Order: sequence, then structure tokens, then C-alpha cells
Amino acid sequence: MTPIKLIRLAPALVILGMGACNYDIANPNSPNVIGENPTRSEVAATANGILIATRADMADWALDGGIFGREAYRFDGSDPRFTGEMMQGPLDPGSRAFGGDHWAEEYTAIRTANDLLAVIGTATALTAEEQSATSGFAHTLQAYNFLIVLDTHTQDSIPIDVGTSVTDPPAPFQPNAAAYDRVVALLDGAVAELDAGGTTFPFALPSGFTGFDTPATFRQFNRALRARVAVYRGDYAGALVALGESFINAAAPLDLGVYMDFSAGPGDLANPLAISSQVGENFGHPSLRTGAQLQPGGELDQRFLDKLVTRPLRSAGTPQLLSSDLGWIRYPSPNSPIPLIKNEELVLLRAEANIGLNTLGPAVTDIDLVRTTSGGLAAYSGTVDQPSLLTELLYNKRYSLLYEGGHSWVDRRRYGRLADLAINERPGPPPDVIFTTLPIPTAEVQPRQ
Repeated sequence: MTPIKLIRLAPALVILGMGACNYDIANPNSPNVIGENPTRSEVAATANGILIATRADMADWALDGGIFGREAYRFDGSDPRFTGEMMQGPLDPGSRAFGGDHWAEEYTAIRTANDLLAVIGTATALTAEEQSATSGFAHTLQAYNFLIVLDTHTQDSIPIDVGTSVTDPPAPFQPNAAAYDRVVALLDGAVAELDAGGTTFPFALPSGFTGFDTPATFRQFNRALRARVAVYRGDYAGALVALGESFINAAAPLDLGVYMDFSAGPGDLANPLAISSQVGENFGHPSLRTGAQLQPGGELDQRFLDKLVTRPLRSAGTPQLLSSDLGWIRYPSPNSPIPLIKNEELVLLRAEANIGLNTLGPAVTDIDLVRTTSGGLAAYSGTVDQPSLLTELLYNKRYSLLYEGGHSWVDRRRYGRLADLAINERPGPPPDVIFTTLPIPTAEVQPRQ
């Protein structure tokens, strides 16, 4: 098996399944990738490069976020850092694969988008509408990648005014509040660009964007991300406005959404979290079983049953006190996509916004939709007040979004409830800890000193 921490190096050399967009970008961050007055194929190739860079960290973030949020273990006999550094510390900012992770790929995507944005207005091969649609696409993906950096780094300083090349002078660190403002500006600005973008993009999008592959429908994806950001910032009224323009739909399948494709086909990247890739190494955290609510017939929450199965017990750690017999089946195939955002999260974001506004009846309705549809659980019967419903909401977000990108960790950190997550069995020294953030990578700090 290819170690999951090394898979990140492959996507810059492969192509997403994008129909006619079969154009290899060996270095999507290079300023030589696209120049003035690009052709249609060059625009398509650079848009593909943004997606490649975005995809590069998705599986790794799902695993690492799962470890931080006590959703997952990784028992890797060749690399004890998964149960050492990632669970006990110290996090090493000099290691791109561990403590210094979830940074380089995101900024590669952001810079690649800057490459495209710098010249898209000169592309005479595109109509003005196509130029606008392309800008809306690029700005939306930039916002998504900035948000991942903010999810993983909370020490109130990230660079946001990055250029197009790694050789540009280092952008200054800005407060996280300013970074969130930039994310909002990117998303809101992209709406106007998508609205002026006509009916089609000048490039194909991969199959995970099916239903969201025109400027008008991609706009709904943009608004879904905007709702997530608004909830994260406590702007609950703004979240409801954004959700109203997104693809939220209580009558639609809850797994409707925007996904990043993976493939075991030649020249592409298989999902490294797929069963065939990770049996014997990636395990579910035991607290997922003990914390799962019961269906009316006595079975565990259906979301638990759909994503985990019992496997032979494995142990790891120093001392060997970490153990699990829960194997992941969340991604059953090397071709299984990973969601960027889906309807189920949107319904729960609406519930979260209404809890924040103390509009509790609609919040219960949305929580019950997810509980009964995805979890097979009975309708909520607990106390209807803000503290009780927030606890119930966080439970449902945990099981609905398991192994999809650190949601348990991010959500509980936002509410100051990281102590809700199970601390593992090792008393130390050193003891197991729940981290609040990853450190800024050393390679980013040193040039600014």
C-alpha cells in the first residue's frame, strides 16, 4: 500500500476525469503554465489544475481531521507518528506530512487560480460570459481552499495576499478575521461573475460536479459554501439567506452534493481511504460505537452501520493501549468520491443557524429529517432549548459527516467543546491530547522573520 501521507504528491501529475480536458499540468503552480491570451484548451487545463490541487489534500484531511476529532485511528507500523505526534504531540511544523500539513496543497490551488485570473480577461478565444464564468469558478475554489487552511490553523495568522508564483515575496500574515473576510468577499464576488457567466463554462467539470456544472448551478455550490462560512462566524441570519440560494432541499436525497472524484483508472488517483487501500491500518475510533444512539429496534444509528464494520482487533501506540475493531467502509471503492459539501450538511447548517437564532421549532424539524432519514432514529424527544438542541445537533453532524473532513473537530472547537471528544486510554507520559490547531509550517514562518 502507498502510505497515505505520500499520496499527496501524485495529483499534480494526473488528470481528473474531465472528458475533453485531458491536459497534464506537471506543475500547476508554475507561472509558465498559462500566459496572456490563453487558448480554450489552456484555460481548461489550468481550471483542471485548480481541481487537481484542491483534490490533493482531501483524503489526507479526512483522515487527519478524523484523528484530531477522535473519529479515526491509523495504525501504521512503519510510521508511529499517526498515534504519537498526531495524538500526543508535539506537532512538528517542519514536517509537511504531519504537523506542517494542510497548507501547501491549498496554497497551490489558490496560486493556480491566480495564474488563471491574471490572464482570463485577455482570452480572446472565450466570450465575455465565459471569462466571467471562469472567474467565478476560480474565486469559489480559492475560497474553499482558504477555508480549509482556516479550519486547520486557528492561531490568528495566515497569508491571504498570495501571488501567482512560489518565487513571489512572502505575503504578510493577516488576522484570521481578515482571512474570513477575504473568503466572504471571494464567494460573494464570484456570485456576480457566475450570474454574468452565461449558460456554460468553457471547460468540462468532473462527474462529482454533476448537477452543479453550469454557472447557474455552480452558484448553488458557492452559496452552500457561503452558508458554512456564515455559520462558522456566527452570522446565522446570513447563513439562512445563503442557504436559500443553495441546493438545500428537504425532499431531495441527503447525499446530493458536490464531490471530488477519484479513480483507479490509468493516470488518475484512487481514493486512498477506500477499503482495499486501508484495511488493517485505518480504523474507527471506539467512541463512535459507544456514542451511537439506538434505533427503535435496538440497532445502532444507521449512519454508524453504513460507515463502519467489525474487523479483527488491532492495537498500536506506545504503550500499546490504543485498539479498535472498527473498520471503515465509508469509501467502499477506489473510485468513491469525497464530498466537498452535501445536502445533509446544509440541512444541519440550517438547524444550527436556527438554534443560534433561538428559532427552535424549525431546527427540530431539520434535525428530525436527518435523524430519521439517515440515522433510522426516532424523532428527537429531548428538551427543546438551545443548549440541548446544540448537543443534539453536534451529535448528528458528527455521524452524518464522519470521515469527510474534520467536522467533529472543527465544530466542537468552534463551541469550546473539544472536551466532549474522547481522550484515549494512554495516560502518558506523554498523555493523549486534543489539539486546537496545527502550527504554521516552519517554511512559511522563517522567510517572514
